Amino acid sequence: MYYNNILETIGNTPLVKLNKIVKDLPCTVLAKIETTNPGNSVKDRMALKMVEDAEADGRLKPGGVIVEGTSGNTGMGLAIVGVIKGYKCIFVTTDKQSKEKVDALKSVGAEVIVCPTDVDAKDPRSYYSVSKRLGDEIPNAWYVNQYDNPSNAIAHYESTGPEIWEQTEGKITHFVVGVGTGGTISGVGKYLKEKNPDIKCWGIDTYGSVFKKYKETGEFDEKEIYPYITEGIGEDILPENVNFDVIDHFEKVTDKDGLLWQRKLAREEGIMVGNSAGSAVKGILQCAHMLKPTDVVVVLFHDHATRYMGKAFNDEWMKERGFLDSKPKTAEDMISNHRHLPMLTVKDTDQVKAAFDVMEKHDISQLPVVDASGEYVGSISDHTLLSQLLKNPKLADHKVSEVMQSGFPMVDSSASLDQVSGLISKENPAVLVKELSGAVHILTKYDLIGALCS
Repeated sequence: MYYNNILETIGNTPLVKLNKIVKDLPCTVLAKIETTNPGNSVKDRMALKMVEDAEADGRLKPGGVIVEGTSGNTGMGLAIVGVIKGYKCIFVTTDKQSKEKVDALKSVGAEVIVCPTDVDAKDPRSYYSVSKRLGDEIPNAWYVNQYDNPSNAIAHYESTGPEIWEQTEGKITHFVVGVGTGGTISGVGKYLKEKNPDIKCWGIDTYGSVFKKYKETGEFDEKEIYPYITEGIGEDILPENVNFDVIDHFEKVTDKDGLLWQRKLAREEGIMVGNSAGSAVKGILQCAHMLKPTDVVVVLFHDHATRYMGKAFNDEWMKERGFLDSKPKTAEDMISNHRHLPMLTVKDTDQVKAAFDVMEKHDISQLPVVDASGEYVGSISDHTLLSQLLKNPKLADHKVSEVMQSGFPMVDSSASLDQVSGLISKENPAVLVKELSGAVHILTKYDLIGALCS
């Protein structure tokens, strides 16, 4: 079997159980991972639907130009559709979006215009205003307007919602997703509530956005609006696609938490997803008191981590904004600079001179000793080794087991800086660090000094 073109691969994305990152929750949490779409995001679904509906009613004509304001993902979906169907694409975005998103749009032939973030939505410089103006001015152009385009929510009513219902065999109790244009939560929520009115739909919002307060009070409070870093969710307008009747609760998540939990998803679940996914998981954890053991929560992960490598996954970028401490906090942080290097050890049956050769070759002052099974059974250091050899030079031909000292203490990778420093002394110059994967690394007093001085 093969597909006739890449558009036929949109949808039917996997549902994956989350484990370590939600271990403190009483319920089952399943992630609907939309990164397997050809544009690596959920927006491919509605991009195709919006184009096909516009073709059907004549708004988009052959050889036309697709114009849209986008944070990047909708643009990618539209651009891929444009490639296959023969449309030129012009996208308007904001200067807070990652460089990776802009580069990705250009890679599929789209023209990209970048506008300032910190302006009112009605300002002629805003990306809303610029995209609408271009749609009016460019000949044979169609302005998509994903915020108010009903095909956006319909796409999720017709595809995403039914997939989730079938994949959970109707057992879903909660649907959680970041809200931007509102199409995903409104379309999926409408479908799921038609199947079971008791299903709860939770929207994840960010500080600086108007959604939560509007849902709870009916007030559009401009004082709530201010610039934020989180990408893809939250708004300073009320898109027509946001069906507040479908949404049972909004939960706000800070920029810092969204970014940190995005990184945790990669490190603890091996799931490489975007900024809004981190916010969504943190939002669920903040609502733990609203969940019970029988609940089945489905959280939708919008897009792929490759669009955020210069931000969330760039330690320097994170530190500059105060999202990461510059000083290491755990043993895992302290081994980060050399965790890729192989662990050097010596066997207890090796000759002492062989151990000394290893230490001299690699310019190290201590070595863990292992037995035939690979267990850590002792240690040797250049200081004690030299003192013994001076007393008895013939020890060079003896086995390491005859001169070794007690083994270095071992800690989990989560051990704190204080725990590690309490174990390192003149008599004990190193600590072994064991990761969840089982890999073992060594931390010396020099690693500790470097951590304290950074």
